[in-house]
Amino acid sequence: MNLQIRDPRAHELARRLAQRRRVSMTEAVIEALEAELQRVPVRTSLADRLGAIADDLAALAKPGGRDMKQNEVDEMWGQL
Repeated sequence: MNLQIRDPRAHELARRLAQRRRVSMTEAVIEALEAELQRVPVRTSLADRLGAIADDLAALAKPGGRDMKQNEVDEMWGQL
């Protein structure tokens, strides 16, 4: 299958990139598109993003630590 670039500016840019990389114009276009796809994040729905944020918050809210002794509580509140 052939890639046809009809826009003169796009054709010139592809030609220049191919020349600099010493590859075919098709390979230059493929490499440029692959690089751009890696650079641009995948857009997700608002619901997906909010779900991910909720998961992150739930993970942060998990109880942990240890039970404090009464003298530690008193010391924390300055009652020693």
